[in-house]
Amino acid sequence: MEVDRLLFHEMGLDDRLLKALADLGWSHPTLIQEKAIPLALEGKDLLARARTGSGKTAAYAVPLIQRILTSKQTVREQQIRALVLVPTKELGQQVQTMIRQLTAYCGRDVRVADISGKADLSAQKPILMEKPDIVVSTPSRVQAHINAQNLQLHSSLEMLVIDEADLLFSFGFEADLKSLLCHLPKIYQAFLMSATLNDDVQALKELVLHNPVTLKLQGSQLPDSSQLQQYSIKCEEEDKFLLIYTLLKLGLVRGKTLIFVGEVSRCYRLKLFLEQFSIPACVLNSELPVHSRCHIISQFNQGFYNYIIATDEQGLENPAGSSKKTPEGGKKKKNFGKSGKGKDREYGVSRGIDFHNVSNVVNFDFPTSVDSYIHRVGRTARANNPGTALSFISHTELPTLTEVENALTGDTECVLKPYGFKMEEIEGFRYRCRDAMRSVTKQAVREARLKEIKQELLNSEKLKTYFEDNPRDLQLLRHDKDLHPAVIKPHMKNVPDYLVPETLKSLVNPLKQRRKKRFKASGVMLSSFKVRKQTLSSCPLMMVWRVSQLAVGGVSTRDGEESEPISVGGRVHS
Repeated sequence: MEVDRLLFHEMGLDDRLLKALADLGWSHPTLIQEKAIPLALEGKDLLARARTGSGKTAAYAVPLIQRILTSKQTVREQQIRALVLVPTKELGQQVQTMIRQLTAYCGRDVRVADISGKADLSAQKPILMEKPDIVVSTPSRVQAHINAQNLQLHSSLEMLVIDEADLLFSFGFEADLKSLLCHLPKIYQAFLMSATLNDDVQALKELVLHNPVTLKLQGSQLPDSSQLQQYSIKCEEEDKFLLIYTLLKLGLVRGKTLIFVGEVSRCYRLKLFLEQFSIPACVLNSELPVHSRCHIISQFNQGFYNYIIATDEQGLENPAGSSKKTPEGGKKKKNFGKSGKGKDREYGVSRGIDFHNVSNVVNFDFPTSVDSYIHRVGRTARANNPGTALSFISHTELPTLTEVENALTGDTECVLKPYGFKMEEIEGFRYRCRDAMRSVTKQAVREARLKEIKQELLNSEKLKTYFEDNPRDLQLLRHDKDLHPAVIKPHMKNVPDYLVPETLKSLVNPLKQRRKKRFKASGVMLSSFKVRKQTLSSCPLMMVWRVSQLAVGGVSTRDGEESEPISVGGRVHS
């Protein structure tokens, strides 16, 4: 079947565009790109559903650029020809980056501008006066510029793209979008790109598309079990902290990991808890400035950090709600801020953002809907890379787990398998976790939250101009530094050998055990680990229990044979 696949050079694309695609290492188009690009170049409207990580951004970016290049062969007048609407600022920056990569050899002919940021309208006006060929923005930002008469689309717009279309209404953009459509020309080509086809997408289809071609590619909304392994474990609040400590501190989770929690305050609670054990992690949530959020994502993609603790957009759907029930005895927990002030409703981490080479997604708090689960877990196992998802489930989250299992069972073979973890094996760590939790008080969380926000505001605003002039210094700005509002106890940093379960001792620090064997008598280091590297690297979440004979994302070892450490992103994790 591979010989029948349509290739990029067979699509009639400009040589400069083909060269940029080659530089990106894209030798073959993905399925969505193979089907969508030729149809788009024919001028057809498209409604495309393909799972997250399947290459939807390039599927519309390539025809946008190609059509603009073709148009400029006859009409040289500079105009705004394409508008790309996205639900979040982070996705806006990502789309702009992708288009700039694709226009690396035709940047003078095809210019792109992202106006989704929080800069003043007056500061963005000069950018729009230059009439970039492609404008990327959220609907509310476009509407604000139209109202300020900075942007006119009714005479020049040729193409409209709505990316992550299933999210626009849930982000509260329905009124902005309907108002915006009144300022568009009567005739234009439109693309709706989405990971799911819900009622909101159907409503958008009626508003925007004209006789569209519908592409429903890949019946599965998530990769199959050969690429994505999904597990769930039932544990209550205290056990969640005990389990995450064990997985991270003993190095049983290997590679870059996204940890999702349900509320902003729990981001800081978990970060402070992990700080007690000298486990660094970044916090990513809607209260941080947009420049800081984008910088955190950029550095995570470059390999600066291994762990991000993130909230997704669920906490923003009802920012006025000041309390909600939690698993802790049904008590009400108040959110900081009476009306959600300070939260950015155009924030989204689980939706659309392309985190590079994420090995694992851990749902510390289970998502509140099937769509949210799909988008969270979709941050790993992207393209052809393997990934693992592990969800912690409390008794109050069981109904949602059932919904997710039912939805995935009907859609794909890849269901959540029970994670046969023997909690009694790690009971020796419980007193350490309780000791750490006693230091993570509500006051400590509140202070950490304020400290982080003030720190990031300083980094984002006051130093913005400096970093523009000194980009190398920006690389030194890290976001995983300790907040330390809680008392740190030095002895918690290390794990005594007597606390490590016998079944895990060969896995916790195999590098330490093998050090003597790696050197010859002459002092020359032996070649690096080759025996099991390929097998282990395909299973990032490594947890091996000889007692239960369970290997989840890992490799069981024969008696007397030691397991190799795994190399992720050029670093050896032991």
